[in-house]
Amino acid sequence: MDHSGEFLNLVNDAKTRIEEISTTQVMEKIQAGDPFFLIDIREDFEWEEGRIRGATHIGRGILERDIKQIIPDKNAFIVLYCGGGYRTALSADNLQRMGYKRVYSMAGGWHEWEERGFPTER
Repeated sequence: MDHSGEFLNLVNDAKTRIEEISTTQVMEKIQAGDPFFLIDIREDFEWEEGRIRGATHIGRGILERDIKQIIPDKNAFIVLYCGGGYRTALSADNLQRMGYKRVYSMAGGWHEWEERGFPTER
């Protein structure tokens, strides 16, 4: 998908304030059994087509509205993922502005996860 320059400017601006985590680092956390929240913020139809095993779905459109009910601990370790890591950069920025201190955007997103052959479910 081609993204507009304006959208990319927003994403790149958000990336100056957030931290990213690689797909490999997320896989290592899963394998180690480290406790963290893995949140898929993609659209419903994307979620239904496949997802990372063990992820929770909270669509980007309702993430900020519902996050406190699902993850009330603002010190929880949270990894967000979308298709390619763009939407999660924006979302991680917003969650940080809401007081969440350990929120990460998974660089490369679902597409890179699948390319690496990491576990998924449908």
